[in-house]
Amino acid sequence: MKLIRGIHNLSQASQEGCVLTIGNSTACIAVIARCYRLAEEGRKRNLPVMVMLFEPQPLELFATDKAPARLTRLREKLRYLAECGVDYVLCVRFDRRFAALTAQNFISDLLVKHLRVKFLAVGDDFRFGAGREGDFLLLQKAGMEYGFDITSTQTFCEGGVRISSTAVRQALADDNLALAESLLGAPVCHLRACSPR
Repeated sequence: MKLIRGIHNLSQASQEGCVLTIGNSTACIAVIARCYRLAEEGRKRNLPVMVMLFEPQPLELFATDKAPARLTRLREKLRYLAECGVDYVLCVRFDRRFAALTAQNFISDLLVKHLRVKFLAVGDDFRFGAGREGDFLLLQKAGMEYGFDITSTQTFCEGGVRISSTAVRQALADDNLALAESLLGAPVCHLRACSPR
């Protein structure tokens, strides 16, 4: 697996396009399930699998004093992704300039022009672009216009609880280690609360 730091380094990626998912989730089950499906799609299409992550995470930029501690470090995320069969991880610098990118420019410039996306999988609650103006419906329309397929990975639940980093943190705060491990899909002993920076 190859780590690409920044959009300006995309020449290191495949030129024929990719299958892509976007997100920073540290809830391992959700990430692993999505990436295994994506790897299968990549094999079908004979295209590399790419995951786009953001550093710092958006909440760390917009709510520095309220940003929750990270559950996993970037290095740990990369290990999980490599185990899932991901070919590339694009780590995008999430700064004010990137945050100001319109939803339309995110699609036309980043997804279409630079990444040449052929298949995109995003969470059912994925939002993007300045002011969070972009959503799944906009991506569907763009897919028809630009010729890429898109699928929504429905919310994953475990024991009636939506799998998310927030749910893991709450389970840990409630001293419910069994639920935290169930949501993570990994023993809590592998987990270290990390500084947001």
